Amino acid sequence: MYQQSNPPLSPKEILPTMYDLPSETLEDQGLPDEFHLLQPELLRVTFLPPDYPQNQVFVASDLNLYYDPRHPQWYKRPDWFAVLGVSRLYEETELRLSYVTWQEGINPFVAIELISPGTESEDLGQTLREINQPPNKWEVYERILRIPYYFVYNRYNNEFQGFGLTTNRYQNLSQTEQGFWLPEVRMGLGLWQGSYQGIERLWLRWYDEEGNWLLTPTEREQQRADQAEKENQRLRELLRQAGVEIPDDTI
Repeated sequence: MYQQSNPPLSPKEILPTMYDLPSETLEDQGLPDEFHLLQPELLRVTFLPPDYPQNQVFVASDLNLYYDPRHPQWYKRPDWFAVLGVSRLYEETELRLSYVTWQEGINPFVAIELISPGTESEDLGQTLREINQPPNKWEVYERILRIPYYFVYNRYNNEFQGFGLTTNRYQNLSQTEQGFWLPEVRMGLGLWQGSYQGIERLWLRWYDEEGNWLLTPTEREQQRADQAEKENQRLRELLRQAGVEIPDDTI
């Protein structure tokens, strides 16, 4: 029980921080499977909102998200979520152990759940709870944190659903051929068929206003190398046309 002062202190001053709250629980059954490691990483490296500097964007996967100062031990653990307008580092100095909303002051902008066998009812808000039990994920994302966008992907049947907060309730989003468009960040989220980390399959991936899939750091480096090689070839051809022969390893 916290003893309140007079005048009262703010929740940020009296409630537990990420250093006080647990970052894992003994009830968890092992580490995430490989898909739950690779897919969030692809989402992280391609989430590049053009109007936000990267040091003002925080993304996380499988991180405890504390949402209710009245029940400071209650948390959810989204497979992936992003927060806009908050420092990538806690108080601009530390990597986070968890995300504590009453300390941060900004709630997530988007959350994504990757359905596993046995989690579908929880992820889609179809589970009931008893009195004094924590709310399910849907309730937390929609009613408590009011996260503007919530996506659910089932890799076993490739069912991809998007929900947007409208008049305090999640409504199904309209899906285009490529995916779901989020105008606030000028980005879309869709299913991309391709190879990531040597695995060929459908992956969730972000795309830009022109419909281009946003590149990973490895792809950007390869793109720069390809462009440099094309420029070298162009210069060699110009020199040859001028009567100057240049060995291939010179330029």
